[in-house]
Amino acid sequence: MISVNDFKTGLTVQVDTDIFTVLDFQHVKPGKGAAFVRSKLKNLRNGNVVEKTFRAGESIGRAIIENREVQYLYNSGSEYTFMDNETFDQFNLDKKQLEWELNFLKENMNVNISSYQGEILGIQMQNSVELKVIETEPGVKGNTAQGATKNAKVETGLNVQVPLFINEGDVLLIDTREGKYISRA
Repeated sequence: MISVNDFKTGLTVQVDTDIFTVLDFQHVKPGKGAAFVRSKLKNLRNGNVVEKTFRAGESIGRAIIENREVQYLYNSGSEYTFMDNETFDQFNLDKKQLEWELNFLKENMNVNISSYQGEILGIQMQNSVELKVIETEPGVKGNTAQGATKNAKVETGLNVQVPLFINEGDVLLIDTREGKYISRA
């Protein structure tokens, strides 16, 4: 058990039967009445963000999340197969669990998997990945004052806004948190 007074950003807790990570919190001491903690929590099972208020000093369950490195092998339909790098056990995740991550996931890529008491909650990718441009229109010099961009499609199917000098076949560094171009690799 953990007191809500000890909340920190990134802490994982169990409220009722759901597992949450603390995104934001604020200790409030009103002039009249009891103190409380206002928090913003992200549900790790479905991704919903909720706001909850707790009485100061209230105890809730601490959720210990296990992270381990796995390798993405292949997909067949809506099932994506991963292999544990230590035990070589293979398991499948459904496409619904990987919606955002599929924009960056390539075969044989290593990612971290998060689980709670054997239940797989999702995967965490590195902050940036290298992806090859497969389709983009040629850059045209002209009426641009600064920062002109164009659309480019990378090997995973993600469309990214890139500078005009990027060509097909270039390998780019893409931010996995926002899906934006960082630089050439």
